[in-house]
Amino acid sequence: MSKTDKAADLSKINFETALGELEEIVQRLESGDTSLEGAIESYERGVALKKHCQGKLREAQLRVDKIEADGTLSAEPLEPK
Repeated sequence: MSKTDKAADLSKINFETALGELEEIVQRLESGDTSLEGAIESYERGVALKKHCQGKLREAQLRVDKIEADGTLSAEPLEPK
């Protein structure tokens, strides 16, 4: 799977799934039961998952901020502050 495919794959997964995969990667890396190349690939995937999770959290915070600001939730796309 190419890096572009992996990035597209991330756009399709929710926060909980990404966080679960990230936790598995951390456990695998901490156990030391992987080759150097496997560890590097896992680390790269972990960085991508971390960024994805941060983005999802940012989106959630924007939604909460919007609710607090006007008391309603709209379906319009939110822009970062």
